[in-house]
Amino acid sequence: MNRRDAIRNVAILMGTALSASTLAALEGCKSKPATLTLQTPETKALLAEIAETIIPETTSPGAKAANVQDFIVLMINDCYDEKAQKEFEAGLNKVNDESKKKFSGKDFMEITPEQRTELLTAIDKERVDYNKAKKKDDPTHYFQYMKELTLLGYFTSEPGATKALRYIKVPAKYEGCVPYKKGDKAWA
Repeated sequence: MNRRDAIRNVAILMGTALSASTLAALEGCKSKPATLTLQTPETKALLAEIAETIIPETTSPGAKAANVQDFIVLMINDCYDEKAQKEFEAGLNKVNDESKKKFSGKDFMEITPEQRTELLTAIDKERVDYNKAKKKDDPTHYFQYMKELTLLGYFTSEPGATKALRYIKVPAKYEGCVPYKKGDKAWA
């Protein structure tokens, strides 16, 4: 089984689906080192804050507690083709540019959590609008990668699987019909 199939299978098991464009961007492991600047501490900090805005800490740990930023860097560098890598890297710069436009010259790291949510919600709305209009060359496509990799990294991490989802370390038996109550966590 190759990495692309493994990721798709994990997504299906988690009850989610990766977009076709994300699956198309997955290329398999590369033997050459990454040429992008995603390994810098500043970029990892930015990714951590974006991921934490997408999955904040509540009664369960957030994306930062799961080190989702390290997962995102690994996946982008090792599994995405060069075009998708560059699009993702440019997207990180766009997040800061949009933040500066909207919040008096402040980059993403300087704005409040509420402003971060507002900004990412606006970017996501723009992405959804492009998809509805079926326009080509979506300038916010990078955000789809960010969201999907954040979710995949979080729910396959120990904190995500054991704290955010219901988890039984050693399941006893299969029960095909378990009653669901509104507000129950999904199973890991």
